[in-house]
Amino acid sequence: MTMAATKKEPVVIEGAGALNTPLSGLLTWVDQRFPLMSLWKDHLAEYYAPKNFNFWYYFGLLAMLILVLQIVTGIFLVMHYKPSAAEAFASVEYIMRDVPGGWLIRYMHSTGASAFFVVIYLHMFRGLMYGSYRAPRELVWIFGMIIYLCLMAEAFFGYLLPWGQMSYWGAQVIINLFDALPIIGPDLSTWIRGDFVVGDATLNRFFAFHVIAIPLALLALVGAHIMALHEVGSNNPDGVEIKENKNAAGKPVDGIPFHPYYTVKDSLGVVVFAFLFCMVMFFAPEMGGYFLEYNNFIPADPLKTPPHIAPVWYFTPYYSILRAVTEDFMFWLALGVAAYATLIVFTSRGCLSKILAVLIAPVVIFLMKGVGFGMTFTLFRGTFLEITLPLEAKVWGVILMGLATLIFFLLPWLDKSPVKSIRYKGVLSRWALTIFVAVFLILGYYGTQPVTDLGTLISQIGTLLYFAFFLLMPWYTQMEQTRPVPSRVTM
Repeated sequence: MTMAATKKEPVVIEGAGALNTPLSGLLTWVDQRFPLMSLWKDHLAEYYAPKNFNFWYYFGLLAMLILVLQIVTGIFLVMHYKPSAAEAFASVEYIMRDVPGGWLIRYMHSTGASAFFVVIYLHMFRGLMYGSYRAPRELVWIFGMIIYLCLMAEAFFGYLLPWGQMSYWGAQVIINLFDALPIIGPDLSTWIRGDFVVGDATLNRFFAFHVIAIPLALLALVGAHIMALHEVGSNNPDGVEIKENKNAAGKPVDGIPFHPYYTVKDSLGVVVFAFLFCMVMFFAPEMGGYFLEYNNFIPADPLKTPPHIAPVWYFTPYYSILRAVTEDFMFWLALGVAAYATLIVFTSRGCLSKILAVLIAPVVIFLMKGVGFGMTFTLFRGTFLEITLPLEAKVWGVILMGLATLIFFLLPWLDKSPVKSIRYKGVLSRWALTIFVAVFLILGYYGTQPVTDLGTLISQIGTLLYFAFFLLMPWYTQMEQTRPVPSRVTM
């Protein structure tokens, strides 16, 4: 057999035009050693997406774009930043004033942090509208929610790095929340700080997590998110599965190749986003104190507490839930748990759910409003562990704040509607989603404001409505009358 007989044909890429040139020889050599062309085909050229994507489908790509932007700008910032309590603030000032183009890199990074959450929240809202969490995309949704939690951790760890007044005291407040947790709280908060107070050790470990650990986890999770999405296919505004209707060639009749159609279309979204991003970055990088707090331009002073401490805007809905839980509010929480358990017992068809409701609800109510007493346990090496029951209001505030983020993971199993998209759901689902979005925005606003009686009351009502959206979903999604879903996607 001659060498000519064993020689592989050059790689030919359908629709690639200029790539079918002598360059294809190089692509053949690479493809024999790395699955370059199969990746190109599986995820771009031959990945068929629904042909009726609308405005809401820009934000997934924009989230990836901002992730790249944050990593690149972060690399340049790390070159000049000093992760030391004595030098951190001065190094940020040095970047802003003396490093050529440093102000631009810093503002790109700070504006990108807020833009990231704007895009992510809109991306999640699209998933809520069109049922992108429903089967067979449960794992896609779960990966996305883990990404969301990692982004919150990344933002939290990066929040301390400028070492300004709000950075220092904001981190102090958030870390102290963990101290309220029973049993593990004090040790956990000490471990997070790396010391008994927020200081140099805290700054160093936050820097390590922000620069190395979380970005690596984010990149892996984004890869898993995209792979899972391309395995089951993208959802669309109608909630129609395009893989169920294929032509003779095995291609979805309601789908089009992602490249070049959506790569070109998404370019428009990138241009518009870049224009808005530059408008904010060049003309309002502080965004009225919401993107960059004014107190953060003052060096951290452990002896001087700012009059009002609040986290960055993208944490404030959950911070508002935390502050809403007071001793008086505990009665209404206990009443809500009892009412929800009663609803499960009288309406649920499953015996297991009824048993769990009967067993768990009294325990939760006792932990909220039971007779107070303390328990002390002797641990190894002469240490003592003291638990006070019922749990204090601040503990339940931390618990509800955590549950407010984790409850999103349950959406694939809470939604019992026979249809996926809000287009074909009934009035109850539409009103529920509208109220939920309004409540989320209201909670976010009051989380930025000083504590007042009216603000606390509104936050308490908002907290109940926030959880009602999720916990009552199995009922209102089954009660409403839905519209018939078309067999093909609509344009």
